[in-house]
Amino acid sequence: MENEFFKNRLNITRRHFLSKSAVGLGSMALGSLLMPNLFTGEEENLAQLPLGLPHFAPKAKRIIYLFQNGAPSQLETFDYKPLLNKMAGEDLPESIRGTQRLTGMTANQTKFPLIGSYFGFKQYGQSGAWVSDMLPNMAKIVDELCIIKTMNTEAINHDPALTFIQTGAQVGNRPSMGAWMSYGLGSENKNLPAFCVLLSRGRGNGQGVYSKLWTNGFLDSTHQGVVFSSGEDPILYLKDSDGIDKDSRRRMLDKLAELNHLGFETSGDPEVQAKVQQYEMAYRMQTAVPELTDLSKEPDHIVKMYGPECLVPGTYAANVLLARKLSESGVRFVQLYHQGWDQHGNLPNEMPLQAEDVDRSSAALIMDLKQRGLLDETLVIWGGEFGRTNYCQGTFTKDNYGRDHHPRAYTIWMAGGGVKPGIVYGETDEFGYNVIKDPVHINDFHATVMHLMGLNHEQLTYKHLGRRYRLTDVAGKLVPGIIA
Repeated sequence: MENEFFKNRLNITRRHFLSKSAVGLGSMALGSLLMPNLFTGEEENLAQLPLGLPHFAPKAKRIIYLFQNGAPSQLETFDYKPLLNKMAGEDLPESIRGTQRLTGMTANQTKFPLIGSYFGFKQYGQSGAWVSDMLPNMAKIVDELCIIKTMNTEAINHDPALTFIQTGAQVGNRPSMGAWMSYGLGSENKNLPAFCVLLSRGRGNGQGVYSKLWTNGFLDSTHQGVVFSSGEDPILYLKDSDGIDKDSRRRMLDKLAELNHLGFETSGDPEVQAKVQQYEMAYRMQTAVPELTDLSKEPDHIVKMYGPECLVPGTYAANVLLARKLSESGVRFVQLYHQGWDQHGNLPNEMPLQAEDVDRSSAALIMDLKQRGLLDETLVIWGGEFGRTNYCQGTFTKDNYGRDHHPRAYTIWMAGGGVKPGIVYGETDEFGYNVIKDPVHINDFHATVMHLMGLNHEQLTYKHLGRRYRLTDVAGKLVPGIIA
């Protein structure tokens, strides 16, 4: 009688329970698919859960950022300005230069002689985009590219400009783009970091790269970029020492975790928990990394596509191929840095060598991702920290010249991952000096990249020292014209 009373009172029958709980069970099932570790009950897995699901449906799942460190000249690559060739040697009109801030390298110049490109340009694809003769392979895939000619920044020297485009601020100790993506979305593969960094050096004049470019800043250290080396061990100290087997390592980590958890209970320092997670990640990476970094097993047609240098560890081609493998395996953000694009002089001789280093494999990455059905969900970015001046730095000579830094307008390209293919976005003046249509500031670039990953740049924040920080700080707006 009592049971009958409660059944009637609460209206709980088996049929009613199942009908009312269908949505909840479905949500749990969906959650377990989106976050596989959600219901494991393991504390270390719960600690590794991402901050949350994307704010809205993402167009891209992963990013491969091919960063050309040192600032390749847009006037020798994608922004064709025939007027500069016609006016070569003439002084840049003051009405065009205006009050533009100058670097210390050209501040004492009284003349600013215009210099055209030493290299030819042609139009390619249905888009009719102009591409330099130095980049024949990129020219072939131009209809896959979204070429943005109107990137601009306030930073005029390499260090602040590099820091700005990588972290959203010109000063240090801010989380990098990859760290923000790791914080907001986590990793798709529990055996690999969410954020990996690959370094290479070209044959031109180099600018340094520093760990602050892939730092976690004030976020937990689990979000810092993991740097791969070009040596025998891609991740240093990942291998067990002689005499240590996997079972011994497992027991050691378990005991170490117990001690760290005790320490956390005493201190409350979240970095103690982060350290436990890093030890566990390293343990899992011992199996995953050696297979991933072994490029010798790539089939001949892939080696032919990327070029023979892709089998030489530490080269740009090898890093691009490795980036594809990492991304394909679920790494959220793969950041490449290729040094050597700082042509203040000897540009006609140095720049073709740099272009040769990157042209074939950059184009191959796009074609490879496309043939694997991965391009639509992978956002590829190619470009540097600022552009190059339309005038010569120092003495004007037609066959041996250099260009200074130019933050007002420069070119990058993006492909896949929800951007419009086969378009040229924005326009610079006929001197290639100022933006005259559709400017894209660094903050706008960051906001748009985050949007493509399903993140609202104004909502992904972190409270630090009494204020809430975000990648775009207090600026940034979407660039809808490049979103598919």
